[in-house]
Amino acid sequence: MTSRERVIRALRFQKPDRAPREVWALPAIEWHRADEMAKLIERFPMDFTTPRFSYGPSRRARGEEYRMGEWWDAWGSGWLVLEESRLGEVKWPALADWSALDSYELPWELVREADFSQVNQSCAETDLFVRGGSLANIFERMQFLRGTENLFLDLAYGVKEVYRLRDMLHDMLVTELKMWAETEVDGIGFCDDWGAQRSLLISPDLWRSFFKPLYKDYCDIIHEGGKFAFFHSDGCIEAIYPDLIEIGVDALNSQLFCMNIEELGRKYRGKITFWGEVDRQHLLPHGTPEEVRAAVRRARAALDGGTGGVIAQCEWGVNDPLQNIMALFEEWEGPL
Repeated sequence: MTSRERVIRALRFQKPDRAPREVWALPAIEWHRADEMAKLIERFPMDFTTPRFSYGPSRRARGEEYRMGEWWDAWGSGWLVLEESRLGEVKWPALADWSALDSYELPWELVREADFSQVNQSCAETDLFVRGGSLANIFERMQFLRGTENLFLDLAYGVKEVYRLRDMLHDMLVTELKMWAETEVDGIGFCDDWGAQRSLLISPDLWRSFFKPLYKDYCDIIHEGGKFAFFHSDGCIEAIYPDLIEIGVDALNSQLFCMNIEELGRKYRGKITFWGEVDRQHLLPHGTPEEVRAAVRRARAALDGGTGGVIAQCEWGVNDPLQNIMALFEEWEGPL
């Protein structure tokens, strides 16, 4: 079974030979622990890859993301990084004052000057499952442009500008997703971190009225192109699991250990593929290998249910010992 076949069988609940594998290593792992990464990949080859492509050159970006200090993104917002390998926090949002909206220009050059010419060839060259990324993180982008506190007040009061900004961004993101949907990638991913530790960051009703229709558009575009829709969202997002299933998300990456894993499995296995993950707040950096294995056994028991609708995924943080990452994939190794 090839990796592409394995992932597709997991997405279709057709019980692959084993759970597909994927590791998200923070940049510092590749900067400072490349030998450990090589050991992991040698022992556990991954089933996913990304195609060759590039966005257009930014007119505004400067500095280096993930490095200590200040950097400016393509959208015109300034960031401060205090911990290497993290994006940091927006300190100078481009639209801190709504008066700037009238003259604000989105970085359309990222999309209009993007180079997708090698995407199809890179898909043809591999039997891995090829997932394209996207710029579609509209809630996060609105935070980065307005500042988090400002945006929450905007949403609470329903100011007209917040609708205008949403629609501007949505137009650009739809354009980009349609470009991806015309390629030969197997799946397309988008993301937004919606959860705090115990609940959604805004009310589920507001999420459903303001953001859910946008996500449905994204999933519709992805499916019309014959691709699978992958969505990532951190935190406790249990309240919107059924909504994400309803609009067509095929694989959902969420912080399972912030929620009731057994209840998620009881309600949703066979309806959505659980795309990772194991607790990266506590277990991966601070647990023992046996505790990590026990966590994997718990997730497998709750979420697989004989369907194979699971993906063995984790994020590898800078403080996570290699033996814990190895233990995680070892425990996922057997047949589902």
